[in-house]
Amino acid sequence: MNRSLFVLACIAAAVLSLCVPPSAARADETATSVTRATLANGLRVIIVRDPLAPVVNADMVYLVGSDETPAGYPGMAHAQEHMAFGRGMNGLSADQLADIGTLMGSDDNAETQNTITQYFYTVPAKDLPYALHVFAIQARGVLDSQAEWAQERGAIEQEVARDLSNPFYRFFAAAQEHMFAGTPYAHDALGTRPSFDKTTGAMLKQFYDTWYYPNNAVLVITGDIDAQATLTMVKTLFANVARHNVPARPAVRLQALKAQTIALDSDQPFAVAFVGYRLPGIDSPDFAASTILGDVLASQRGDIYALGPEGKALQAGFFPGATLPKSSAGFTYAALPPGADTKAMAQTLKDLIDAYKKSGVPADLVDAAKRKAVAQAEFDRNSISGLAQTWVEATTVFGLSSPDEIVRKLQAVSVDDVNRVLRKYFDNSTALVGILNPKPAGQPSTAKGFGGVESFAPTKATKTTLPSWAQGLLATASVPNSTLSPVATTLPNGLKLIVQTEHISPTVTVVGQVKNNPDLQTPVGQEGVDGVLDGMFDYGTTTLDRIAYRKALDDIGADASAGTDFSLSVLSSQFDRGMQLLADGELHPALPATAFPIVQQQTAGYIGGQLTSPDYLTEIALTKALYPPADPQQREPTPDTVKALTLDDVKAYYQKVFRPDLTAIVVIGDITPDDAKASVEKWFGGWTATGPTPQTDYPAAPNNGPASVNVPATGRVQDSVTLKETIGVLRSDPDYYTLRVGGSILGGGFYSSRLSVDVRQKAGLVYSIAQSFDIGKTRSTFGVDYGCDPPNVSKARALIEKDVRDMQTTVVSSEELQRSKTELLASLPLSESSEQSVALGLLRRTQAGLPLDEPVRAANRYVATTGEQVRDAFAKWIRIPDLVQVVTGPAPK
Repeated sequence: MNRSLFVLACIAAAVLSLCVPPSAARADETATSVTRATLANGLRVIIVRDPLAPVVNADMVYLVGSDETPAGYPGMAHAQEHMAFGRGMNGLSADQLADIGTLMGSDDNAETQNTITQYFYTVPAKDLPYALHVFAIQARGVLDSQAEWAQERGAIEQEVARDLSNPFYRFFAAAQEHMFAGTPYAHDALGTRPSFDKTTGAMLKQFYDTWYYPNNAVLVITGDIDAQATLTMVKTLFANVARHNVPARPAVRLQALKAQTIALDSDQPFAVAFVGYRLPGIDSPDFAASTILGDVLASQRGDIYALGPEGKALQAGFFPGATLPKSSAGFTYAALPPGADTKAMAQTLKDLIDAYKKSGVPADLVDAAKRKAVAQAEFDRNSISGLAQTWVEATTVFGLSSPDEIVRKLQAVSVDDVNRVLRKYFDNSTALVGILNPKPAGQPSTAKGFGGVESFAPTKATKTTLPSWAQGLLATASVPNSTLSPVATTLPNGLKLIVQTEHISPTVTVVGQVKNNPDLQTPVGQEGVDGVLDGMFDYGTTTLDRIAYRKALDDIGADASAGTDFSLSVLSSQFDRGMQLLADGELHPALPATAFPIVQQQTAGYIGGQLTSPDYLTEIALTKALYPPADPQQREPTPDTVKALTLDDVKAYYQKVFRPDLTAIVVIGDITPDDAKASVEKWFGGWTATGPTPQTDYPAAPNNGPASVNVPATGRVQDSVTLKETIGVLRSDPDYYTLRVGGSILGGGFYSSRLSVDVRQKAGLVYSIAQSFDIGKTRSTFGVDYGCDPPNVSKARALIEKDVRDMQTTVVSSEELQRSKTELLASLPLSESSEQSVALGLLRRTQAGLPLDEPVRAANRYVATTGEQVRDAFAKWIRIPDLVQVVTGPAPK
């Protein structure tokens, strides 16, 4: 990931943990079959047919969130969400619930916001009845027992610790408290450890009994379904769920704002200056204009974004914060190298807002933002779960009847509306300033090795018996049919083209990649040249400068990015023009001499900050422990190697790396294979490669030995722990498939995996724990990642080692094997339920030299896998004594 995207990803992740900002709405619902009903008990049902794949997304949304929590218990709604979806219901135990989710092969989760609590399942279409059964039982009552809460409290408190270890979360939480002081909006949904320690199961049950009623809920179902049959099923399952009056919502009385500065230490490799403003809420007639204004301020043609290309910041822009009925928030920001003057940058951001207020925003940027909203509305239809989310937001967060109402409101916004909102709400005299400055915590240190298994093993789980209505999930797993029929072509210049036609919306998505490996292709002494080149792509082409290039994309409502990974999102009517612009950016980058010193300085400054960043130091510590000193993966850029580069070095690297015979392009959407090929050949066909084909695959790596490293991190209260080792199995080995099956049993299936059950559910030591096999063509790794309190690092590792050892010595049960196979088989249709995921999957398989139908072939291998094969593969490849442990955060106690 380049540095600009990394900065934005860090900020976006923190904002999303506080709230879910609105996405652009779908286009007019007449393009899709929509069925609505309100049951006698008040439950609103919305069914939207989308035949993209044999997959269904079901969202049960209760109109209650952190705004309705009792005083002193800000996380009550969040805690109830955990209990209602993970700790059992009346007539459905926690173990049964976990097994049902896994046997459906579902992607399932829940989320609490200020105004809603959302539960969702994304499942193969045939399994929708089981998901709806779960929601119906949940609607009748949950257990909320004190014993179950005592176990879940440990997990949710680890979630709190994780978020509080993120400096961006800490800032946005403090900003929300300041902007909305004295209102229910002053806190987000997360909660606090002290309040959870005071919370009881009985209190949670009372909260459920106050708010969880069908007349206070909306059920949204999207996907490849028979709408009338589905509605009949919903009526049958929910008919006897009683309605009940719910209390009035807490009043929101906003207080007068005063200027405030929040300064925090950060563990990131860059500094950030924020300027925050309180903006109109969803209920305000000014909200639509505020939304368009936000897109204008974030535009890559705008004055705020220009701070990056002009060399005044690493990256700058605008993004929405909390989006609530009576108010919302928005932030300008600029990321800077460590040591830069963040206070001066905050003033620069204010000055840019004042300049816009004086002159007004450019009218063409308003028009571009409106075109973008319409185009994005069409793209939202290309994902079954994304389509569901647009309907959930429109009907439950925005209080509208459908997403197309949002589009109509945005299209009605005028330039005068935007300027009026800018001048009314962007008041620098009351703005909130945020300053995040990096504060190094020190260098990694070698730690004492793991001292062996502690006596902390949970009681072995008993066999779960499913309720009668779920017995159908126990049927023998079978390989689902793929709905894909991609057309693959290799152009005369060696470029591989794959086209998958879909007619869900009048859009086309393009993803491409130039296969490359900077560790193997960078000349000695030029480490970091790839990062500089990546930054240079932002400066337009040889025929269109930066602004003109972005305007050309805005004019057709498209978005494109260039580099070794490149992409295009465009309406099908503008496909050829979009491909022309994509090829221009990819094949004819300007690489201007005036931009080179700017990008060089930015890259050197960012890398300098990385050298004291705990996340980067963790990555380096792992690499040093896993691979020999001279291994290519040990190569790292420094400020000095970047400062020594010349523009000719960058151009030479571009010519060496960017070649059509290492490039693959996937086109998916409303276009025929012939039309796609004609356009790609027109704009990419003249691209030629020179010189021998470079090596992009690492050499084989030996097995590592054990190591233990602690990486200190400023401000973190939770330890992030990585256990990892190199393993000898390769992608071509049949054991690849066996380990995937075993990995699902060990660490897949969320609540039903061994690691989740033992370390999260029963011991309460972690919030999340993930096991991974990264198995490649020439080298591979096995790893486990988790977060926990410092005193629990070794306790959690003891349980992990026990579970891995059991995989090596004992044949997994037939029930576990079936759950694993079902989960892996369901991943096939689920992976086809989004055009973006289909495109990326086809691209990965092409670049890895795998058949395009590899998921179907893999599914057949999974079905044939035995428990004995799983045991033998884990015993053969996993070396528990050689696990490298890297702990980021406070030293384990």
